[in-house]
Amino acid sequence: MRYARRRMLRQRTDGPRFGIDAPYVLALTSTAGLLGAVGAWAAFASASTELGWVLAAPSAVALLVAGSHVHTTLRGKLMAWEKVLDQLDLAGAERVLDLGCGRGAVLVQVARRLTSGSVVGIDIWRRADQSGNSHAAACGNSVAAGVAPRVKVLTADMTDLPFADGSFDVVLSSMAIHNVRAASGRACAIAEAVRVLRPHGRIAIADLRSGTEYRDCLRRAGITQVRERDLGWRAWWGGPFVPTILVTAEKPPPWTPVRDAEEP
Repeated sequence: MRYARRRMLRQRTDGPRFGIDAPYVLALTSTAGLLGAVGAWAAFASASTELGWVLAAPSAVALLVAGSHVHTTLRGKLMAWEKVLDQLDLAGAERVLDLGCGRGAVLVQVARRLTSGSVVGIDIWRRADQSGNSHAAACGNSVAAGVAPRVKVLTADMTDLPFADGSFDVVLSSMAIHNVRAASGRACAIAEAVRVLRPHGRIAIADLRSGTEYRDCLRRAGITQVRERDLGWRAWWGGPFVPTILVTAEKPPPWTPVRDAEEP
C-alpha cells in the first residue's frame, strides 16, 4: 500500500506539467483582487463602511476572475479538449498538426489517442503566452507522458508553416491564434492551416476569438461548412464574459468541372 502511494506521488511529480496560460494576466488580476481585499478589510476595520464596500466589490470580482482562470488553465481546458477529441473520433493513424502547441497540453492528449499516426507541434515559445513555454518543456512533457515516439516538436511560425500542401489529416489549435495581434496575421495563420490540410481533413480551433472573423477567414481559404460553439464553463477565462469558442470545419475536396457526356 505504501509502495503504491509513493508510486502515485512520483507520477504526479514526474508527469507532464503544462504551465499557466497568460501568466501576467493572472498575476495582474490576482494582485488587484488581493490588494482590494486588504484595502476593504482595513476600511471596515476603521469603520469606513462605504469605502469598504467600494473596495470589496471589485476585489471579489477580480478574485473570482483569477479563480476561473486558474481552474481553466490547470484543469478545465484539458477536460474540454477531451470532449473535442472524443467528437473528432480519431482512428489512430492520422497525422495531426497542433498550432501554437505551447508545453503540449493538447499535443499529449492527441498522441495518447494515436497508434500508427503522429502529431507535430509548432510554436515560437513566448513565455508571455504560457509560463515556462519552451521547446524543451514540450519535448519533456511528451517524454513524461510516454508518447514521445509519436510526437515531433518544431520551432515555427503559424503564419508561415514549413509544410507542404495537404500534409495533415487534422489541424488543431488551442488558445494560440488570438496571440497573433494583427487581423491580417490571424487570417494568414488560418489560411496556412487550411493549406496544409488534406482534402476531407478536419480543423478545430479553440480560442477567445471566433464568430465572424474566423468564419470569414475559413471561407476565404475555401471552406464553407463552418460550425461554432461555446465550450462551456470549464473553459471560461474569467467567468462567462471570457468564454472559449470552438470553431470546426472540414476541408472540401478539390473542385473539378464535370464534362458534358457528349464531349470527346
